[in-house]
Amino acid sequence: MGGTIASIPADTGGVVPGLDGAALVAAVPELAGHDITARTVRSLPSPSVGLPDVAALAAEVRAEVAAGVAGVVVTHGTDTLEETAFYLDATVGAPVPVVVTGAMRHPTSAGADGPANLLAAVTVAASEQARGLGVLVVLSDEVHAARFVRKQHTTSTAAFASPGVGPLGVVVEGVPHLRAVAPVSPDLPVAEAGQPRVGLVAVGLGDDGELLRAAAPVLDGVVLAGVGGGHVPEVMVPVVAEVAARVPVVLTSRTGGGTVLRSTYGYPGAELDLLARGVVHGGFLDPAKARILLHLLLAAGADRPAVDAAFALYR
Repeated sequence: MGGTIASIPADTGGVVPGLDGAALVAAVPELAGHDITARTVRSLPSPSVGLPDVAALAAEVRAEVAAGVAGVVVTHGTDTLEETAFYLDATVGAPVPVVVTGAMRHPTSAGADGPANLLAAVTVAASEQARGLGVLVVLSDEVHAARFVRKQHTTSTAAFASPGVGPLGVVVEGVPHLRAVAPVSPDLPVAEAGQPRVGLVAVGLGDDGELLRAAAPVLDGVVLAGVGGGHVPEVMVPVVAEVAARVPVVLTSRTGGGTVLRSTYGYPGAELDLLARGVVHGGFLDPAKARILLHLLLAAGADRPAVDAAFALYR
């Protein structure tokens, strides 16, 4: 899909995606022992990867699985890798391992991590242990579940972590060591391009809700990244209630770890108040993943009860 792992120096300065899948495989001699077919679906910097691109990727992965491959590895830029991995986790439902990887250092930099990450990803994808765990993310010899993993650092090669849960395993001396965790996969259809539009609105100190009010008319759904356990300022409550009466509003936390609360706080703008007004409990999904799930659900025609039931899988 492009990204840092596939980047080369540009005449205008910096690096840009330019290597195809075959070139990435050829750069890792240790992969010669695997029967690998390389395909290039997109070659984009990950901030420019759109939902139609991820939908095309999901269709390609499904086709490869249907053709009988033993596993699938996707290379991707790290900025939006966790969202693409979660999209695949919610739509592919593959019986074989599907692994997403990338790099924090481009191929021409000192200490480039892409080759080692690709080798580890292929090793995991070829492992029987990795079957039945859902979509996995492999970087820095750590194996993470797509629904938990987050990029938590801008430059570190150990940028990816699963807050509160930890990795599902590690790759040591070329051997995956994994612990079994039951996957969560709603097995949703791949969304068609263009619809729906789901907004992600982060709440901050002194927020009066006017940004949400202004954006709401063009949105089919909203994910709120609330403060703390899933809270908004009292002054914002009428706006949230107004929008929730029209479109699904999912409550998440901007903290980066932990679940949205359900019954601890009762003041205006706290979780008890918002849930009583029809806001959907986002569980432990972070705001970016909740946006992907809501997009897929609305594209599939899910009504309010179906949206709530799907998010309940992640509580």
